[in-house]
Amino acid sequence: MGLDLFSDVADLTAAIVDIESVSGAEGPLADAVEEALRALPHLSVERDRHNVVARTDLGRAERVVLAGHLDTVPLNGNLPSRVDGDRLYGCGTTDMKSGVAVALRLAATVTEPTRDVTFVFYECEEVGAELNGLRTLAAERPELLAGDFAVLMEPTGALIEGGCQGTMRVEVTAKGERAHSARAWMGSNAIHTAGRVLDVLRAYEPTRPVVDGLEYHEGLNAVRISGGVAGNVIPDECVVEVNYRFAPDKSPDDAEAYLREIFAGFEVTVTDSSPGARPGLTHPAAAAFVAASGAEVRAKLGWTDVARFSELGVPAVNYGPGEPTLAHTKDEYVEIPLIGECEQRMRTWLEGPTTVGS
Repeated sequence: MGLDLFSDVADLTAAIVDIESVSGAEGPLADAVEEALRALPHLSVERDRHNVVARTDLGRAERVVLAGHLDTVPLNGNLPSRVDGDRLYGCGTTDMKSGVAVALRLAATVTEPTRDVTFVFYECEEVGAELNGLRTLAAERPELLAGDFAVLMEPTGALIEGGCQGTMRVEVTAKGERAHSARAWMGSNAIHTAGRVLDVLRAYEPTRPVVDGLEYHEGLNAVRISGGVAGNVIPDECVVEVNYRFAPDKSPDDAEAYLREIFAGFEVTVTDSSPGARPGLTHPAAAAFVAASGAEVRAKLGWTDVARFSELGVPAVNYGPGEPTLAHTKDEYVEIPLIGECEQRMRTWLEGPTTVGS
């Protein structure tokens, strides 16, 4: 069954939700999105795997990008969608098929935007970064993501969340020496030594840097610990996995240097790292978006794909109708009035005057 992009945005959301698209199985939804967009004469459309990109080419002075992922986490008995009062329930309603519906409605109905628009619908956001469709496009087809400003339709409760935090995971290793537990004094207990790592974490005072006018809240936490050989052996190694969430005024190199400093004397191995993204709200297109939306602006406390746009030199924000705390839950839902509100605010922005040269 095809998607009617001219239907009410809540009905369109329900139709998108009812096309199952767990990560890795986005094909049917990507097919439906591609078919609906190719029927629109004012857009050029490209398909790459399960990524669909549609563009206007009106020669405008600015180009903006609206992006949303098509995949969801695994189902939890929450399909098909259902309406209860002002709420639409179902897997992906908040994260982020309501945002995708808003973007698709705008793609169909804003045929003469004052800014050229690129619409990006991509696969595999909810799984490993190596499979992420936006990452693939950034690496292989960066020209498709080019623009002056981007909006990622992540759930924000219709607030604007600028930029995002960086994230880094490290393994902090405490060393010891094995011995029989009956003669513990002949060895050195690595698990006991790892207590010093936990002391550092307990003493950590989160910083709250202000970046481009938005306050971020950093975090440093142990997320896993492993060690031990057998019930009668003094362990010679204990590894504490630490997750560091850092504000976008730090680079990954800065974050690594900081962690090596505070865990001096221990072996520190970086296992995962993603840079943050500055809000970029000073760009004229971004300022116009904030003004047109009338939405509250706050820092994004977490990592999202806005960082991929930032790496390409495109400032980006998160903005969508879903409530982020409901993402991935069995009773996930979206407030229906917020879907229409987001659509109208973005329509006002895309159809309104540009700010270039002002």
